[in-house]
Amino acid sequence: MSETRFTAACVQMRSGRDPAANRDAVVAGLREAAAAGADFVQTPEMTSLVERGRENLFAKVRPQDEDETLAACREAARTLGIVVQIGSLAILNGDKVANRAFLIDAQGDITAAYDKLHLYDVDLPNGERWRESAIYTGGACAVVAETPWAPIGLAICYDLRFPALYRALAEAGATILTAPACFTRQTGQAHWHVLHRARAIETGSFMISAAQGGRHEDGRETYGHSLIVDPWGKVLADAGNDAPGVILAEIDLSRVTDARARIPTLEHARPFTVERVGRSA
Repeated sequence: MSETRFTAACVQMRSGRDPAANRDAVVAGLREAAAAGADFVQTPEMTSLVERGRENLFAKVRPQDEDETLAACREAARTLGIVVQIGSLAILNGDKVANRAFLIDAQGDITAAYDKLHLYDVDLPNGERWRESAIYTGGACAVVAETPWAPIGLAICYDLRFPALYRALAEAGATILTAPACFTRQTGQAHWHVLHRARAIETGSFMISAAQGGRHEDGRETYGHSLIVDPWGKVLADAGNDAPGVILAEIDLSRVTDARARIPTLEHARPFTVERVGRSA
């Protein structure tokens, strides 16, 4: 590890309905990643609980200061001496739930938190229907957080489809961007890789995204394929399937400087208006 180079890891999971089992699985993944040389480790969206039923979800979620997975990840970060980004946890927030990411430093302290901005309310062609807004509260603030190496932009899953968010994070100084996810298999097969490469290329940033993968206890299927992509759009690491495991890649931050110098789109953006012309029907 240096000021410009470090090893990043993604812990791919298949979280289920038992928060204690998920807690143990993520701690095991953090230990595996640290043993392999990771300095920074990211976990997926909904690390502690994948549960689509409202009643079952509310029976198991806890306020932030009572969440056992958060406490366990903080302890793991401290004992292993690594920086941990929890992709997100389901955190009780009044009469709804926050889909909340956490950045934890190597002393085990929470240095940043982010609530998912964009909620996934869609009807898919295969009959899947998702209404996150019925259960979750949407965030209101984007977050760029400091790490020992570079500023990191926090985002979650569906946020990946909103390029303006990623551009704003990059313009605010982020050189590492993220989209830890619980991406559905159908949409993941179509869009996961191309969206990651696009966000990296558009902003000249690294993209690091741990994912859920496989068939979960609540019946959903997620795509897996945790990814680490460099600022030129090159895939540095891909889990390649939906099985739980760990991927690693060296992050060389000089690649950000190089990519942004070659194609300085962040500098070349100009304000503009949109004019709609022609007669409406």
